[in-house]
Amino acid sequence: MKEQLLSKAAEMFLTLGVKSVTMDEIAAEMGISKKTIYAHFPTKTKLIEATALSFFETISAGIQEIRNEDNDAIEELFQIKEFACQNLKDEKSSPQYQLQKYYPKIYATIKDKQKHVLEELTTENLEKGIAKGIYRKDLPVRFLTRIYFIGILGIKDREIFGEEEFTTKELTNMHLEYHLRAIVTPKGLEKLETLLKSQDKI
Repeated sequence: MKEQLLSKAAEMFLTLGVKSVTMDEIAAEMGISKKTIYAHFPTKTKLIEATALSFFETISAGIQEIRNEDNDAIEELFQIKEFACQNLKDEKSSPQYQLQKYYPKIYATIKDKQKHVLEELTTENLEKGIAKGIYRKDLPVRFLTRIYFIGILGIKDREIFGEEEFTTKELTNMHLEYHLRAIVTPKGLEKLETLLKSQDKI
């Protein structure tokens, strides 16, 4: 029951927003009593925290599976981007913004975990791409790992990138292309252009 609760809560929070979804609505969606939810999570804040952590672990596990496939560095980032977009379902409710505004402690915890995972991923990806000759050799790796992470957070700020202008998928696609165009070699650019053309056909 606990896992089902976390799954349904994640779905509703992503679609409707952590602030607007009530415990009554989650109970109604699941066909259970609110009392049953409180037996597992004594407050809505506890449910939000557990849901955010569970969702983070799910995304992290999926990213690790992709990394384990050991594809070339550019393909790896495209696969991770597609995986993230599928799981975030276009984030119509801007969950990052709502967590930051209404549940800052939970947001800070998740942000710190994201930073650790993304810095490790980006560092390894950059080193792999440099070794294969598809990323430039002179790249400032430590700087790029952090600027890439800041970009991931930044494109989710709906005060800067309004929903009426950009979808989450558009922003994610543009951010990745921007990152890669800045670091690829001519050989890497050929690979990038091929993947971008394939993406346009989807």
